[in-house]
Amino acid sequence: MKHSATGATHDAFPASGGPRVPSGPLDRFFRISERGSTYGREIRGGFATFFTMAYILVLNPIILSAAKDKTGAQLDPAQLVTATALVAAVMTVIMGIGGNLPLALAAGLGLNAVVAFQLAPIMTWDDAMGLIVLEGLIICVLVLTGLREAVMHAIPQPLKQAISVGIGLFIAFIGFVDAGFVTRIPDAANTTVPVQLGTGNLTGWPMLVFCIGLVMTFVLLARKAKGAILISIVVTTVLALVLNKAADIKTWGLTTPALPDSLVDSPDFGLLGKFDVFGAFGQVSVVTVLLLVFTLILSDFFDTMGTVVGVTAEADLLDERGQVPGLGRVLLIDGAAAVAGGAASASSATTYIESAAGVGEGARTGFANLFTGGLFALALFLTPVLTIVPLQAAAPALVAVGFLMMTQVKHIDWDRYDIAIPAFLTIAVMPFTYSITNGIGAGFLAYVIIKTALGKAREVHWLLWGVSLLFVVYFAIDPIEQLLGVK
Repeated sequence: MKHSATGATHDAFPASGGPRVPSGPLDRFFRISERGSTYGREIRGGFATFFTMAYILVLNPIILSAAKDKTGAQLDPAQLVTATALVAAVMTVIMGIGGNLPLALAAGLGLNAVVAFQLAPIMTWDDAMGLIVLEGLIICVLVLTGLREAVMHAIPQPLKQAISVGIGLFIAFIGFVDAGFVTRIPDAANTTVPVQLGTGNLTGWPMLVFCIGLVMTFVLLARKAKGAILISIVVTTVLALVLNKAADIKTWGLTTPALPDSLVDSPDFGLLGKFDVFGAFGQVSVVTVLLLVFTLILSDFFDTMGTVVGVTAEADLLDERGQVPGLGRVLLIDGAAAVAGGAASASSATTYIESAAGVGEGARTGFANLFTGGLFALALFLTPVLTIVPLQAAAPALVAVGFLMMTQVKHIDWDRYDIAIPAFLTIAVMPFTYSITNGIGAGFLAYVIIKTALGKAREVHWLLWGVSLLFVVYFAIDPIEQLLGVK
């Protein structure tokens, strides 16, 4: 019996005496009995998946609303809750009906960090979301033309894993900074250390909320509690509400925890359609735009492949060749989700590894998605509740997600320096330069240069050569522009 990360076993829900006779049109359409499942298991699985990924309804608005675009504009948190919930609801249901797999979708952590901290500062929000739409359209083209195979083979697996690890550290760093656990030293130029712990030490009730939340999140994860991240956010938000009521604290930052006048409200769809697909080309150089889109594709495309294969294998749904059934449809829907996320200003939506929680409860078909999507739709009317969560209650989740992404580091062969050095640079440069693109570029260039120096240039895929040349231009854009008289 093979045990899974969720604590379930792959044969925990076998069909009794083989596939049962379908009990109705829904059963036949979703192949519920054929896959050895039941309506009850699908419903439980749908609820489990929602509650393990519902934290994104809090984190995505916090991450995106905390950033400013080139003009200094910020997105409205309430509108972001609506956009996040809407995209998750619609795309999860579409995946259930079109892909018939228990795979839920929502705004991707890591992808939203790219939008907030890399795209927005150099362009407008409309332009940034337009690039997300463009990225999703390109992924759809890659899927339809079969070029995904070439892209998958172009980048060595260790570099893909290093990208995931680097993004994890970047997200964790953002969590520490957002909570105030790590701060920039005011006069850092005259010191040997650019950042510090708190304000030199940890002070204040909000910091206590963060520390309690961080400890609670990691304890729950260590105990493999289902919904660990969501439980921590809820408990620490309640704690913050109590403390704020008792002490009237003024140092919460972006969001002050206080009970709203009403727990429900009409959704605000004001961000829908606020995007410009080609606007970024007028804000930054073409090379920069191409590399930013490439970064988005890398973060989205490969994470999706790993998630889809992993969750499907967990559910024992791979075919006799070890392939995901209807993979083309699944990847096409995932690409469409990126388009939908950008069009709604919710950042790129992608398939969630938390779907494995639903599989652990017995979900084996897309029928479970109808309930996961339905709960996200219900969340559209709970914006007042979701916007009272302070950064100090949500930031522990970012640190925890960073840890989970960091676990990919074990798959990298650190004894092979031609792989280990590019992987190290990819991982280190991302948080140290506050840029995912910089990390990917450093890793790719190091890989190409080291392979060439070792006489193994033929091992480098031609696509990687092309991208590396773009990164050379990206890193040397200032002297190139000076030579060309652009500046």
